[in-house]
Amino acid sequence: MRIWSDSFTDGADIPAACAFAVSDPDTHVKLSSNRNPHIAWDDVPAGTQSLVLICHDPDVPSEGGDVNREGRTVPASLPRVDFFHWTLADIPVCLKSLAEGMFSDMVTPHGKPGPDVAFTVKNGTEHQLRHGVNDYTGWFAGDPDMAGEYHGYDGPCPPWNDERVHHYVFTLYALDIPRLPLEGRFTGQEARMAIQGHILDEARIFGTYSLNPRVTADLSTDQSK
Repeated sequence: MRIWSDSFTDGADIPAACAFAVSDPDTHVKLSSNRNPHIAWDDVPAGTQSLVLICHDPDVPSEGGDVNREGRTVPASLPRVDFFHWTLADIPVCLKSLAEGMFSDMVTPHGKPGPDVAFTVKNGTEHQLRHGVNDYTGWFAGDPDMAGEYHGYDGPCPPWNDERVHHYVFTLYALDIPRLPLEGRFTGQEARMAIQGHILDEARIFGTYSLNPRVTADLSTDQSK
């Protein structure tokens, strides 16, 4: 199975248009366009009954004491954990791509609704897909201006003082079942566990992102050599 994106090159930077936030010289960060990237695939194995797409960031700090604090940095050596940005389940086999901005365009305070999301293919057939909640649900839980259930895609917003570049991994799973075996609200981690034993094939790409000007400057220097 093969997966690719017209929004970014595998292993290269996620574009600002697909991020939750971008750098700002005065406030460190400001909200961005938050468009889900284009994702396409082919060579789906025979016997596939549905697909699941999961995007996660494995570089999130395991401790938040230094996150986004003036005069402090999040050391690259700090242990990291997963943060789920997007879980899309029950993707029909007839679907071959997801357009940029199809499921997310701009930041939605308090989160986008879900889990059910209707999708109509070119022949007019409507399919019922489902979105899991992403981990901004927990991140914003204590913020009255943003708290809510964040279904679907919300893009990169790593700590602006993190010394580590973050990697955003998009994994597409071909399943031997027509529907994710979960009901109601579900998370990315729950979806990842529920599909075990049903995976016929999988493919992944990743993009990188940082809001730390020092890190992005170092990356630009390395890429110009």
